[in-house]
Parts: sequence; C-alpha cells; structure tokens
Amino acid sequence: MCGKGPEAATVTALARHTLRATAHVDAEPVAVLSALNTMLLTDVTAGRRFCTVLFGLLEPRDGGGFTVTLAAGGHPPAYHVRPDDSGAVWVRAVRPPGGMLVGAFPQAPFARTTFSLTAGECLFLYTDGLTEARTLEGALLGEDGLTGFLHQRTAPVTATSLVEDSITLLASLPDGARDDVALLALSVPQPHTTPDGSVATTAHTAAAPEHFAQEG
Repeated sequence: MCGKGPEAATVTALARHTLRATAHVDAEPVAVLSALNTMLLTDVTAGRRFCTVLFGLLEPRDGGGFTVTLAAGGHPPAYHVRPDDSGAVWVRAVRPPGGMLVGAFPQAPFARTTFSLTAGECLFLYTDGLTEARTLEGALLGEDGLTGFLHQRTAPVTATSLVEDSITLLASLPDGARDDVALLALSVPQPHTTPDGSVATTAHTAAAPEHFAQEG
C-alpha cells in the first residue's frame, strides 16, 4: 500500500473488502484486480492511493495438491519452492508477465499465471520490505539475495520453516526491516502427515521499528 498512517489503513480496508466481495461474484483473478482498480480510482475515501497486489486461487487437484492461479498487479514475484531428488531446494520466481500497479491508471492491464503446487512444495509471498532490507555490505537484499537465501533451505520445506527462517534473516541484518514486512507461506504436506487436500499456511507481519507490531 502506498503511504502510511490512517489514509493507508483506509485504503487497505477498502482493498480487502473489495477483493473479498468481488471474489464472491467472479473469482477470476484478473477480473478481481480490475474491480479493485476501478474501486480505488472512483472511491473518494481512497484519495490518490495505489497498491501492489497478488491475488490467487487454490483449486484442489485429483490425486492431491492444488492448481494455483495467481494474478499480479505490480507486486514483487512470489516464489515456488520445492525439494529436488538430491535434497537440495529448487526455487522459481512466479512472475506473471505484465501487471501494473492497482489504482494508478484506469485501463491498467493485469496478468496471471497458472501452475501446480504438489506435496512437499511451498508458495512464498512477501512485501517489498523484505527485499529492501540492507545486507552487511549496505546493499539491498533484492530479489537475487532472496532467491539465494531460499536456495540455501534444506528439505523438507514447510510454510512454517520458510517464514521462521525469513524472520531470522531479517533479524540478522544490521538494520533489520526498515519498512513494513508481511510474509505469507503456503505448503502442501506430504500425504502421510495430514489428510489429502489440505494446505498449511503461516503468516507474519511486522511494522517498521517506530510502530512495531506483529502477528503470527
């Protein structure tokens, strides 16, 4: 969300309500982002505010796992993470081609992509407060740094471990998180650990130090 304080909080609430209400009528992800774009441009309470959004659907697949349809509106890429046969971790940035900021332009295009999330795999989402944190050398962590960090995970990979490891990473950096950070991970457990068709989720939010708050 652009900005901070009461105005940004108002837009956040408006965005959440619009996304949920629209999805009950038409859950197609690009249609949902288009509806939010229109709302932010026309609702006077939003002012001149915009946001970045990832909106997705999880549809259970025959035999387990999910088909994920993810639409992007200017948001940093999500990451699809899974262990490979050697026990190392395979990492792919999920970056739908195109997809502009939401609430910035009347005819903003949005993009979507579809992929499978199967047993033992995770989907990791975050806000740019994570990638804009600075390393010991003073450089931004960036997408390359985050990709390298995820590659260093070891199997098994779970939603809880990804979020907890990311919190540890932030705590190890000289200035921690200089901007608000939200983390969300979803993982599909192995069939022998939970019933078929389930997904585990772990979330964490942390505000910048001057108004620290978190939830798990």
